[in-house]
Amino acid sequence: MDTLKVGMKDELVWEVTENLCTTRGDYKVFSTPSMTLLIEMASQQLAMPHLKPGQGQVGVSVNIRHLAPTPIGKKVRCETELVGIDRRKLTFKAKVFDDVEQVGEAEHERFIVDLDKYLARLKAKIEDAAAAG
Repeated sequence: MDTLKVGMKDELVWEVTENLCTTRGDYKVFSTPSMTLLIEMASQQLAMPHLKPGQGQVGVSVNIRHLAPTPIGKKVRCETELVGIDRRKLTFKAKVFDDVEQVGEAEHERFIVDLDKYLARLKAKIEDAAAAG
């Protein structure tokens, strides 16, 4: 994590396939939940190589604006930038574009976690749910 620096940038490009769409009238368009996932994945991709062994990351918030529709079959590109580091909290600003225009923007926060603790907590929750069954 010591190699993460404010100002680092990355991008991720997806093709808008049917599973990423919602229907508006007669058209299938890139959905807001899919845009949120694209932003999370682009930001995760930026941070991942800089984590120490035993560390992982989780998304904790996304404040998104979906600005314009993108039809099925087009490409969308998310440009993400690391704009803040506060101990284990990472803050990203993202912009999403299609072939024509900017279609979205967001601020996204991720948190660096200790995987052993995170997975132990998850396992306990699964076991508690199974016992309550």
